[in-house]
Amino acid sequence: MKQKEKQEIAKAELSGLWRENEMERLTLLALALVTLTATICSATKSPYQAVLTHSRIRGRQHGPNVCAMQKIQGTDRKYFTNCKQWYHRKICGKPTVVSYECCPGYEKLPGEKGCPAALPLLDIYNTLGAVGASTTQMYTDRAKLREEIDGPGSLTFFAPSNEAWSALPHEILDALVSNVNIELLNALHYHMVDRRLTSDDLKHGSSFTSMYQDFDVHIHHYPNGHATNGIVHVVDRVITAISNNVHSFIDTDDDLETLRTALAAAGLTAMLESEGQYTVFAPTNEAFEKIPADTLNRILGDPIALRDLLNYHILKHMQCAESIVTGMPMETLQGTVLEVGCDGDHMTLNGKAIITKTDQLGTNGVIHYINELLIPDSAKTLLELVEGSTVSTASKMFVDAGLGPHLSGSEALTLLAPQNDAFKAKTLLELVEGSTVSTASKMFVDAGLGPHLSGSEALTLLAPQNDAFKGSLTMDGEMRKSMTNHVLKNQLSSKSLYHGQELETLGGLKLRVFVYRNNLCIENACIAAHDKTGRFATMLTMDKVITPPMGTIMDVLKADDRFSLLTGALQTAGMTEQMNQQNLLTVFAPTNNAFNALPRPELNTLLRNGQELSKVLKYHMGDGMLVSGGVTSHTRLQPLLGGKLEMGMRNYTVYVNRVPVVEADLMATNGVVHAINAFIKPLQDLFQKVLKSRSSRMMTSRQ
Repeated sequence: MKQKEKQEIAKAELSGLWRENEMERLTLLALALVTLTATICSATKSPYQAVLTHSRIRGRQHGPNVCAMQKIQGTDRKYFTNCKQWYHRKICGKPTVVSYECCPGYEKLPGEKGCPAALPLLDIYNTLGAVGASTTQMYTDRAKLREEIDGPGSLTFFAPSNEAWSALPHEILDALVSNVNIELLNALHYHMVDRRLTSDDLKHGSSFTSMYQDFDVHIHHYPNGHATNGIVHVVDRVITAISNNVHSFIDTDDDLETLRTALAAAGLTAMLESEGQYTVFAPTNEAFEKIPADTLNRILGDPIALRDLLNYHILKHMQCAESIVTGMPMETLQGTVLEVGCDGDHMTLNGKAIITKTDQLGTNGVIHYINELLIPDSAKTLLELVEGSTVSTASKMFVDAGLGPHLSGSEALTLLAPQNDAFKAKTLLELVEGSTVSTASKMFVDAGLGPHLSGSEALTLLAPQNDAFKGSLTMDGEMRKSMTNHVLKNQLSSKSLYHGQELETLGGLKLRVFVYRNNLCIENACIAAHDKTGRFATMLTMDKVITPPMGTIMDVLKADDRFSLLTGALQTAGMTEQMNQQNLLTVFAPTNNAFNALPRPELNTLLRNGQELSKVLKYHMGDGMLVSGGVTSHTRLQPLLGGKLEMGMRNYTVYVNRVPVVEADLMATNGVVHAINAFIKPLQDLFQKVLKSRSSRMMTSRQ
């Protein structure tokens, strides 16, 4: 593909997707769809022109002025398309068939390739016939309107297609044609504007005064077809007058009685009666009845939560169903977004086909009926925030720990909720334990296969998921204490946390905050997702179960048999007191395996030389607190001895000077301990060996 062609396609992709046979709604006192639809705008050209450019590029191989179109299989809907729709070959999730047709304003000539001939420019009356609006043309004759649209002047005619007239209810059509001099004439005037309006003029959300009693027509995207004395826009519905605002519509529909009462209680009635362009996703009475009574009564009795809930159902702009051709986030009056999309002929909300009736129009907006109530996070209690989320395990544990009243009450709290994956064991079996196959892990061990799973054999494990088994976590005193220490006494947001801050839990412990370049951590656990702020409380999703410190670094080492040789070495080096001081340290603690891996003579010499031993151990300690969550692919820590420690993270394992950490984040009141099975050596040693080896080869070659 040529570079210029790529640039043209890239520009056209910004324009969105246009329909040939259906257009987005013209609304306020009217509803009509113009032949071609644009779903987003281009800054440098109109949506129509931009998408037409893209369609021409796709059709140019078939000759001049040929446009590529996509037709949804099984329907009459045709679209100009952008690159995304072109390559996916789908619109609203439905497959499409590509066809190549003359671009608007051009026609074929016998024996010539493409569409080389421009259509002749006719007056409005004859243009109606040329664009296929023959029924509208016939009715202009019957209403004696031809002289008005056939003579000099400058007009715009939103002409209903033949299909639009056929779709009009019989009683309305009969009323129009039975009184052509008044009703039909007025209806046609309502489709006309006394000036030329090109596609560039028909901005999204703009309004124009019609020729019927100066009623306005509001626009939502467009194309055009020029005439000598004006412009014709083909629309797929006959425009009918609407006199009631959105709230009047809600006020007269018994199926929206609960919504009507809620709007009045929240003080939102006046807003929906005022001027604007609102989209209301209106929950029916059935939708409210689906909510548990306790939850619904709590929200209805809380003015702030109720207002948030209702505003979450209202968009800041008008969005008719026919304008949706792909999923897009749309901001609500509550401040968060809803994903409004489509699935075939159905409009969807947050990916769910819960919209039962669409495009009920008022003078200041549009209403879509939904059969499920949408509850934003800001109207939920802590318990409602965690239910059914990625912290469902923690949710159950909190309730089992007796914290349900705190989570469902009105206290200002912050919940530190570990993700489901955080409930993992810390053994070499962690590939299977604590994951979605933890039940299978236990069964493998019970079958005597533990040594295989914890060894170094090259194996392939076929582990059934937990859903294939039945199992549950046991709530004992320690677990209950742990869960209590996952609830903070104050409502906080992650943005309010700072390095060194102490947070008090319901259990009375103080948890420390550590801010790193890549993470925000509380003790050993780091925040894994965006805050979920409820009505009274906040939930912070954590990547691990929090393990508060229970003593100093020396206490941590003494309590773990793996570090018995290290604790002796610290005493020999005279560093015991340093391990108990309050200055924060990060300690890479060699296990007994690391000591035993040294040659015995070298180990004995090292353990007898306190001064040399102190240097080795200080190279394994760094100033400050660095938990595993603060380590990136390239992190540097300065050891107490001087120099540098190069740290990195690969496959969820922390490395320090290429030595893997076998267990990270053993928390202490004055630092953190990371267990390693080998002594750390300066990387410069390896660099020097390379230099010496290279120098030796050079000297040999010179000789």
